[in-house]
Amino acid sequence: MRTTFTRARAVASAAAAISLLAAAPALGAPAHPTPGHPGTEASCAPDASLLGFSDALDKTTFAGTPVSGLSALAFTRPGRALALVDNIGTTPARVYELGLKTDRRGVDVGVRDVTVLTRPDGTPYTGADFDGEGLVAERGGATVLASSEREPSIRRFRLSDGREIASLPVPDRFRVAPAGEAAVNQTFEALATTPDHRVLYAGMEAPLAVDGRDAAGGGRQRILRYEGREGGAYTPTAQYAYRTDPTLNLVELIALGDDQLLAVERGNAPTGGHIVRVYRVSATGAPDVSAVPSLSTVADPRAWLGKELLVDIVNCPPSGAIAKGPQPNPLLDNIEGAALGGNLPGGRRELYLISDDNGSATQTTRVYSLSVKLRPEVTLKDRALISATAYQPGPISGTQLATNPVNGITAPFPGQPIPGFSAVIPAQPGDRTGKRLLAMPDNGFGAKTNSADFLLRAYEIEPRYRSHDVTIRGHISFRDPDHKVPFPIVNGDTRERLLTGADFDVESLARDARGNLWIGDEFGPYLVRTDKTGKVLQAPIPLPDGTKSPQSPDLAPGETPTLRASNGFEAMAVSEDGWTLYPILEGAQVNDPDQRRRVVYEFDVRHNRYTNRTWSFRVDDPSLLVGDAAVIDGHRLVLIERDNGMGQQSLVKRLVVTDLDEVGSDGYLVRRTAVDLMYIADPKGVSTPARPGEYGVGPLLSFPLQSVESVLPLGGDRVLVANDNNFPGNDGRIPGRADDTELIVIDVPGLR
Repeated sequence: MRTTFTRARAVASAAAAISLLAAAPALGAPAHPTPGHPGTEASCAPDASLLGFSDALDKTTFAGTPVSGLSALAFTRPGRALALVDNIGTTPARVYELGLKTDRRGVDVGVRDVTVLTRPDGTPYTGADFDGEGLVAERGGATVLASSEREPSIRRFRLSDGREIASLPVPDRFRVAPAGEAAVNQTFEALATTPDHRVLYAGMEAPLAVDGRDAAGGGRQRILRYEGREGGAYTPTAQYAYRTDPTLNLVELIALGDDQLLAVERGNAPTGGHIVRVYRVSATGAPDVSAVPSLSTVADPRAWLGKELLVDIVNCPPSGAIAKGPQPNPLLDNIEGAALGGNLPGGRRELYLISDDNGSATQTTRVYSLSVKLRPEVTLKDRALISATAYQPGPISGTQLATNPVNGITAPFPGQPIPGFSAVIPAQPGDRTGKRLLAMPDNGFGAKTNSADFLLRAYEIEPRYRSHDVTIRGHISFRDPDHKVPFPIVNGDTRERLLTGADFDVESLARDARGNLWIGDEFGPYLVRTDKTGKVLQAPIPLPDGTKSPQSPDLAPGETPTLRASNGFEAMAVSEDGWTLYPILEGAQVNDPDQRRRVVYEFDVRHNRYTNRTWSFRVDDPSLLVGDAAVIDGHRLVLIERDNGMGQQSLVKRLVVTDLDEVGSDGYLVRRTAVDLMYIADPKGVSTPARPGEYGVGPLLSFPLQSVESVLPLGGDRVLVANDNNFPGNDGRIPGRADDTELIVIDVPGLR
């Protein structure tokens, strides 16, 4: 152990002045090595595992001061960190130097030194006038920036003697009322700097009075961006809008660089104890909201920082932790500090968390060590569009639609429109280049009753990303010349028996090992097998469990459907060898007690039958739909999870990765959000220049189209995504103008 005499003596003097009991220094000791060490972590989430935790600091003293109220953590070098004390009574404001590391025995932590923080004249700050909450180490710990919630303030201290040597400007509205709009004990809880120390972030724990919380209880917080240099001046340059989960507050930030951060949210659990979640956060393309009087008026979701859950600590294994009070998981406590440690195998990082015991006998000072995967930002590589009015040869269509204009387009239509794509597969088996695709629209105009003149086809297309357009090379027509379909169809009296949108609602498409095509239909729901030219080879295959939609031709008079309309096989994946299909219901079955459940079925192509295997996938909210699915490799799938919103009402459009070999203890597939399609970085300006009134393009690309229904993994970590534009009813991109069909290629680091 190392003790600096000058600092220790200063602390002892301050401690004596306020009648603190002196005690032996707190020595570090490995604690709670279970569940393991790097390489044998206990999983908390797909990208986060618990390495261990330690209570070695709890209720200890050092140089006559209680090691308590630790609210911020910052590393100065490997194995050494600083911890800032908040407003514990009238004890001196102080920073502890910790020895902190994780090895095969677990988390090893102990106090090595302490520095009292003083005013420029050398008089100590105390808990009565300094509420330390955020901490940044500069120049290896020679100086620190510390935020106090009381005013609030951000001050620079010299660590050799603890003296304040500078302070940063704070905009007036962030001061505690009545001087400003902030609430007591709800201001600069979070403080972080980028690795190059050029950008500093100060995060508000709770909303300003004028910003408030939304109807669900989510906080509308502001994060201040400062720009400057390490050890020098920083100036406020922008404010960002950040929305916390309902009832939670923002307690810490970690700046990763390139406008990427980690955010720690914490609040009280309904049954007692705490909720603590760590999020990946993106400020790419985020607007400055400094001039916005109240964040309650900000309706555009793109104006808020994007965030994705990295880990909810309640999901970590308790690992022998003991809670002194009620907790959803005994591992939890009042976590307020966070810092990144060293690199780990597999491209992971150490993430340390620390809890503030508030000087209470019913809380614990606990240090946590996690292994986390910090994936690089998803970026846009290419974008190509097919005009909404790119009519293809064929009979006039839309004759059963109303004749009033919709988004500037009036039915009927001079030929066959391409109403977006509900499925996209390679034009040739095994081709992962994405240069030639077979893309299938659905049943045309959304219902059996209005789509009898829409012909079911799959188009061979060639995206030309340099010119941002698509060449249509031809199509195959789905047809039933051999009378395999057992129920009446619109063109039943013709030789070719071309299938229409009144016969099937084709939503998903796969190619098997023999080269045959399989269609997932929503009306049955059915699986429909055709040859490579689109000719039906056998009668449509219903689900063996009797699941039927209201449009099913198999529905007997008076029979109650078990599935809601348009909730059939929207998604279907096929195994890499082409012998297994995984059709997935878009929505929940009517009587399912868990309306978030989406059933994944398994179909054996060789034996032409369903197996008895199913899986349960859970969406985040009962209203969300599964839009498509594809195999990445092995039994890993990527799925589209979406809402029905478009434009500024579009909130959930995401790609989720799951593995059929990983079922959680709750019986549901383990899931990880891989892409938030509303927050895709466009550093090369692929989506620009914007068309007049175009929404969701620029440095930040959003895919705010209502029906995102096609996903196709390409080579490497590239993924193609396309939309069904529900022609002509959707206008999510340009208000009042029918959406085009968009194909985007995105780079998703670590997808495979």
